[in-house]
Amino acid sequence: MIRRVALGLLLLVVLAVALPSSVGAQGQPTLRWGSRGTSVRLAQRKLQAWGYYKASVDGVYGRRMYAAVILFQRRNGLRADGVVGPATWRALGYTGRAARGGGGRPARGAARSDDVDLLARVISAEARGEPYEGQVAVGAVLLNRVRDSRFPNTVAGVVYQTHAFESVSNGSIYGPPAASARRAARDAMNGWDPAGGAVFFWNPSKPVSRWIWSRPIIKRIGNHVFAR
Repeated sequence: MIRRVALGLLLLVVLAVALPSSVGAQGQPTLRWGSRGTSVRLAQRKLQAWGYYKASVDGVYGRRMYAAVILFQRRNGLRADGVVGPATWRALGYTGRAARGGGGRPARGAARSDDVDLLARVISAEARGEPYEGQVAVGAVLLNRVRDSRFPNTVAGVVYQTHAFESVSNGSIYGPPAASARRAARDAMNGWDPAGGAVFFWNPSKPVSRWIWSRPIIKRIGNHVFAR
């Protein structure tokens, strides 16, 4: 009996030591070919919603899931290794317990400090040279999307949504943000919305999809128009 108890305690110790190797630095599970379970389904649903994964959500990390992850990573400036680690989870819009399936969907809104940096990068890339009010307005559009049920519910999710922003597609988002863009990001995070609740913006002098012109324009600031 004593021997069985000792073996049981030894097994628990081994499991406790082994567990961290499969969990990312911020608590996210690391997914790779062969992984199964709730976390795989979570990633599959997001990739499917954004057009990368075109198979059934079955919780099995197989060939199609691997191809979807590689494509997502390549398009979003990540290391294309097919492994869903902390950086890829962040790009998918999940962190911490939410990515592990233990805490449900992440709360709507933006509160993490790295959201300010990501917001600043988009503002700098998309609105460089625009009036300061226009830079804040671009940041406000992203935050308005976070609160809108039609869009992903995190800043990272909004930014990395497929074909949502040209700066992500062409990689300019990965350059250092201008100081004014950082200030604009903080002002937008603090509630200033010069865009008046808009969830779209574009430069009419540049080629854009016909569909975007169906959105009601509510304001123009600098070279950008803002619409709902």
